[in-house]
Amino acid sequence: MTPGDVRSRSRSELTVLGLCFAVIMFDGYDLIVYGATVPALMQYEPWGLTAPEAGVIGSYALVGMLVGALVAGVATDAVGRRKVLLISVSWFSLSMAACAMAPSAELFGLFRLLGGLGLGGVMPTAIALTAEYSASHRRSLNNALMFAGYPVGGVLAAALALALMPVFGFRIMYWIGAAPLVIVVPFLWRHLPESLSYLVAKGRTDEAARLAERLGTRVPEAVSSAPGTRAKSPVAALFSRRHFGPAMLFAITSFFGLLLVYGLNTWLPQIMKSAGYPLSSSLLFLVMMNVGAAVGSILVAPVGDRLGMKPVTAVTFVAAALSIYLLSSPTASWLMYGLVAIAGFGTIGTQIMVNAYVAMHFPPEVRATALGWTLGIGRLGAVVGPTFGGILLASDLATEWNFYAFAIPAAAGALMVLLLPKGRRAAAPAPDAVPVRA
Repeated sequence: MTPGDVRSRSRSELTVLGLCFAVIMFDGYDLIVYGATVPALMQYEPWGLTAPEAGVIGSYALVGMLVGALVAGVATDAVGRRKVLLISVSWFSLSMAACAMAPSAELFGLFRLLGGLGLGGVMPTAIALTAEYSASHRRSLNNALMFAGYPVGGVLAAALALALMPVFGFRIMYWIGAAPLVIVVPFLWRHLPESLSYLVAKGRTDEAARLAERLGTRVPEAVSSAPGTRAKSPVAALFSRRHFGPAMLFAITSFFGLLLVYGLNTWLPQIMKSAGYPLSSSLLFLVMMNVGAAVGSILVAPVGDRLGMKPVTAVTFVAAALSIYLLSSPTASWLMYGLVAIAGFGTIGTQIMVNAYVAMHFPPEVRATALGWTLGIGRLGAVVGPTFGGILLASDLATEWNFYAFAIPAAAGALMVLLLPKGRRAAAPAPDAVPVRA
């Protein structure tokens, strides 16, 4: 590869990384904004929401995400990763605008459900594209850099809520969530390349060759099926004896990770408020949790590349369990903020590690499908999280149980990681080989 090719490939890697970062940032904003606005929604008299009702509405978007992730995992094989990402971002942007105009809690919940369909397609597609266009020795780091957009979006949501909601109310936050339609989608349309693996798998080798030449990389080698047989579809391959067991273990691990991510991002401000903190301080805790996730995951990702994802992911789950448990005891403010930052790294950061683990474990021909299905099934935890938190807050349990109840699934997640397959490096060096369908 010539120096010019190396520079072109580096530019394409950075382009895909930057675009996927922007998409995931708004993905994070649009999901975490609900937790930032829950206190205001519950004080909005025309709707009269209770804590359990607010928890159920918080789960609606996550039900949509579950379906969206499962559908996206299959759709990427049919229409390509580029189109799925464009459609997903446009869809959830329009749904956020509808939330901003919702006249009732029922319609607001419906629009959150519909928006979840688009949000569900974003994450597995962005992870798969970032993994494909990353050099093999940087896949975990690039995944963490890309996925750092999620907590950055969370920080943005909480910070804007502090600044804007007292003046404009909660609806302004959802109007901001519609911004990707005019800010991000045009750049995706112009600059995001299609997956080379997808093009080769579809027999579009000439198109793949032209794109590879422009990007300074080479066309992935095709993996042919045995003579006289047809290559398995990604869905069939995922359910084969080789991949089904690990896929289910990753899905269960994601269940615990996503329960923590969405349970805490939805209810942390209200939990801290119930513990005696004013709303402004409670929203600052949400900021710190997402800052901790962004910084911690970027710092730890290179360790995963060197030592393997299994020990790193186990340690981050343990960090979540310990920090959330310690939050149950009142202490100095600076220490509380530090524990919340560690909890953010141990929850959101852990899920970033799990996603990278999946991308590195599965071969390229099933990677997008594996990400879609493991995240999709794991989203049952995301659905449970907000409802679980709402029931906790409405119960008569002591305040510290709001923390214990989230420390327990973090410990369970650490135990699940011990059952995951080992793996030090990506499943295959970039560029990836893909199957040729007969």
